Amino acid sequence: MNFYYPRFVVGAVLALGLIALANTPAIASPSNKWRIEVSEGANSHGEMIFYVAPEGGELIEIRVEIDNGTSENKVARKIHDAFQRALPGELYNIEVDDGEDVLVKKRSKGVKFDLTLVSSSVKSVRIDIEKE
Repeated sequence: MNFYYPRFVVGAVLALGLIALANTPAIASPSNKWRIEVSEGANSHGEMIFYVAPEGGELIEIRVEIDNGTSENKVARKIHDAFQRALPGELYNIEVDDGEDVLVKKRSKGVKFDLTLVSSSVKSVRIDIEKE
């Protein structure tokens, strides 16, 4: 038996499959230490939204407001300060490294965690997040 499916049906099935794939959560890969690398200064006012997801814990959303003209070192400092305010000091250590990098580390009482940049409306600033 030969079946003929119109192109729009095949296209619709493929589109639904891609939508389902896009909505599938990423596989978690927790670490005990993350580096947030900041490159370039801000060419607009905007907001960055980070998620910290501790193993077995609740997701923590961290919002960072950045003003137009903020240098890369000051962007890193603003990220540092926002993480410092949002995360419990007994579980996390936050520090600035080389002026433009932010290190987020678990303390001995803490658990491994994922760290992601969810969105940024700040123009020109590039953020790279790496496991250490």
